[in-house]
Amino acid sequence: MKNKDLAKKIYDEVGQEQNIHSLIHCMTRLRFELKDESIVDDEKIKEIPGVMGVNHQSGQYQVIIGNDVGDYYDEITKLGNIVGESSDESSTETKKEKGNLFNRFASFISACMSPLIPALIGGGMVKVILILLPLLGWMSEKSQSYAILTTFGDAPFYFLPIMLAVTAAKYFKVTPMLAVTIAGVMIHPSFVAMVAAGKGVHFMGLPVTLATYSSSVIPILMVVWAMKYIEMGVDKICPASMKSILKPLLVLFITATLALVVIGPIGTYAGQYLSDIILFIQAKAGWLAMIVMSAFMPLIVMTGMHWAFAPLFLNASVASPDSLILPAMLAANIAQGAACLAVAIKAKNKNTKQIASAASISALLAGVTEPALYGITLKYKKPLYASMIAGGITGLFTGIMHLKSFTFAVPSIISMPQFMSKTDSQNIYTAVIVLVASFIISFVLTYLFGIDEGDAKVATVTTTATANTEEIKVLESGSKGTKKVFSPVAGEVITLESVNDPTFAEKMLGDGVAIIPNDGKIFAPFSGEVVTVFPTKHAIGLKSDTGIELLIHFGLDTVNLKGKPFTQHIEAGQHVTQGELLMEADIKQIQDAGYDITTPVVVTNTAEFVEIVPTEETVVTKADTILYVI
Repeated sequence: MKNKDLAKKIYDEVGQEQNIHSLIHCMTRLRFELKDESIVDDEKIKEIPGVMGVNHQSGQYQVIIGNDVGDYYDEITKLGNIVGESSDESSTETKKEKGNLFNRFASFISACMSPLIPALIGGGMVKVILILLPLLGWMSEKSQSYAILTTFGDAPFYFLPIMLAVTAAKYFKVTPMLAVTIAGVMIHPSFVAMVAAGKGVHFMGLPVTLATYSSSVIPILMVVWAMKYIEMGVDKICPASMKSILKPLLVLFITATLALVVIGPIGTYAGQYLSDIILFIQAKAGWLAMIVMSAFMPLIVMTGMHWAFAPLFLNASVASPDSLILPAMLAANIAQGAACLAVAIKAKNKNTKQIASAASISALLAGVTEPALYGITLKYKKPLYASMIAGGITGLFTGIMHLKSFTFAVPSIISMPQFMSKTDSQNIYTAVIVLVASFIISFVLTYLFGIDEGDAKVATVTTTATANTEEIKVLESGSKGTKKVFSPVAGEVITLESVNDPTFAEKMLGDGVAIIPNDGKIFAPFSGEVVTVFPTKHAIGLKSDTGIELLIHFGLDTVNLKGKPFTQHIEAGQHVTQGELLMEADIKQIQDAGYDITTPVVVTNTAEFVEIVPTEETVVTKADTILYVI
């Protein structure tokens, strides 16, 4: 389906415009703020092709899409009057206050940092190129071109406080341009010159701390947070007739003064103390810190808490390289990509292969791991365990060798030059070893552990439907008013719980069994009416003369084949007799396309009966009973 159609499905499932307060997106997720999350069925959202998962976090309903998230966002915003921030401020604030302090802090950091990711990645990759070009002899560090490229790479980081002022202003509902102006004061050339001079500075008798705020994170976030209360106070004291003049003046004056005298320095010291704590841990047990960070980085990324370490890694440079977060992310990102590649090779399901392949490329080449995390590793769990083990093992080596990143870029194969340095030539070799080791260990472990899809398929070979033998004899005799469902296909009977599709395995549509067919002929399981034949011909709905409503679903996800392997012999509304040929399917064509041919047979009106008893037979033909309906 096209992104437009899939976006419409998401829009419908979350409750359309009337249930959407606001919608924003980051690199991989649609971030809905919904009026009522309880009306949304997570499982239905997950079943939409292209959706890798959902996440509930501090008032946001997050739908994980992957690299195409921008297209989905554009299509959804066309469907209704949807804004990028909530139009109901009181409701927004109430939602933000929900949850414990950790969740609220994680939500705040994620909301402020996520929109900045494209700019930071762009600047980081320019910095990577600037490391590589002189080393290859393609550009002189003294050339004007090099100097201009340097401004390209530095700009997103130098003006980071201004970008954060915009996102924090949206989060705290303050006047955006006033917040940007305060950030401009903090990095104004005149103030920067005073800081560089190193002499004491006072403003109206108040001491001004000489701190550098360019590329900083914590100070501006604290300033905008304080600005929220300053604006509220000014609103209360300003006469309505003078508010348009006095409010901007007072907010700018009070906030800027506090920013330079009190809040900014506190934020600077907080960032420095955080750095000192991390450096202390590294000095005392660097190898242990690296093991923990590398192994648990996927879970840290999942919560968005990796941005809490932004003051440490955004300023990475030759003078102060990052030796914790970015090296740990190298091991973790590559491990995630390798795990997905192993899943792509091992999986039987075509959709799983496609998602795993795309997620692998994203993690290995771009360092963007959300598609891998939500689409594959977290979903199947065993690949996640394998990638965490690989991250931990390579993290130990990383810590022992003191791997360092000399600029900020999301670690990946393409950004490997970030580990290159003229003063530490061995560092890049260490990084290559970490990359290769993490890839091999994660790939091998994932392949050996297998995935749930494979486990389910193996289990079906030995798992059979179970029922009491004596009860089956009673039911066969016709007592208890038993109704029978004969097998629509010849093959091996398995339990519905072992089907590799939660919709059937969790019996959302009703009770029944599944059959792994020997051939593609589908027969009427009883005499009755053909209620519906799906346009894609992969599923048939029937109603028996005795009131049993039955769904025969040939294969899993075969709807994607758009009817090509199927030959239809009946029409909706037609009356059929038990054993009559309904449909033929080309099993080879289905399997060659990478789809599972397991065929669920489900009584969709299960609630109308006392009990659905499956057969004890493991191999059946069209003449054999598979369900006894009481």
